[in-house]
Amino acid sequence: MIERNHQQLPLTVQCRLLGVSRSSLYYQPRAVSPEEVALQHRIDEIYTACPFYGSRRIAAQLQREGHQINRKRVQRYMRQMGIRGICPGPNLSRRAQQSQVYPYLLCGLEIIRPNQVWGIDITYLRLVGGWLYLVAVLDWYSRYVVSWELDQTLELPFVLEAMRRALQLATPEICNSDQGSQFTSPPWVRLLQEAGVSISMDGKGRALANIFVERLWRTVKYEEVYLHDYQTPREARQGLFRYFDFYNHRRVHQALDYHTPAEVYSAGSGAAPLGGREVQQPALYSPAEATTVHLNITPLPVLTTGST
Repeated sequence: MIERNHQQLPLTVQCRLLGVSRSSLYYQPRAVSPEEVALQHRIDEIYTACPFYGSRRIAAQLQREGHQINRKRVQRYMRQMGIRGICPGPNLSRRAQQSQVYPYLLCGLEIIRPNQVWGIDITYLRLVGGWLYLVAVLDWYSRYVVSWELDQTLELPFVLEAMRRALQLATPEICNSDQGSQFTSPPWVRLLQEAGVSISMDGKGRALANIFVERLWRTVKYEEVYLHDYQTPREARQGLFRYFDFYNHRRVHQALDYHTPAEVYSAGSGAAPLGGREVQQPALYSPAEATTVHLNITPLPVLTTGST
């Protein structure tokens, strides 16, 4: 809103009218050092391999590798990355004063059909010179990635966009998440309530409550992200378009009796899943000769949230 070359209003007056500090006009964001980026990437690798590691163990592992880093710095990086060790923590059942926290609805629930339970989570995604954040909506029964989105910050809009696109495909009975600020915000709660979705949130003692999405992150990073070392956000987006199409439609899952998530999702819900957005580049995972396979999918064993 500032017009630097305005003839009648000097910058001082414009800043006063807008209620902003003049010094902020000249602020230049400090570039992230290569050392900081490398440390965050290594923390991501350690956490992906051992998600039960907290800041103490990660700091100890980095020190064993020769890095001069203390626990407080590791904690700061983990907060920036939006990650924490998967373990029961203290006071997780306390209600935040500024936001409403919903109970965990999945204890002992039998997952027997698609769109019964969706899970949503956010993960850190590394680039060569920086990072992004990835959010995904996963159907628990079929492991089908219903929707996903990327952003450079942990702000709310990209989470809402991913869920809005998912709701264009189907409406789940329950959506489960952690108690992060994005998932306790009024816009998020309002979006799900208006769609008639029951809200479930991980609480005290629910360290593995969203384990299916955690497994998805591990798979995406080992099979795609770490292999390609994206240079730019655009390259990351294009790579993930290709990978999630492969993951949903061509990658067979042992837990699904070696069917693909799309096959199980469409067979159980009676709706054809979306194929994702169109990508101009040739797919990395296309087979040499395309074939059409017609499968008669047998019902899957009943899943229970108490088993891993």
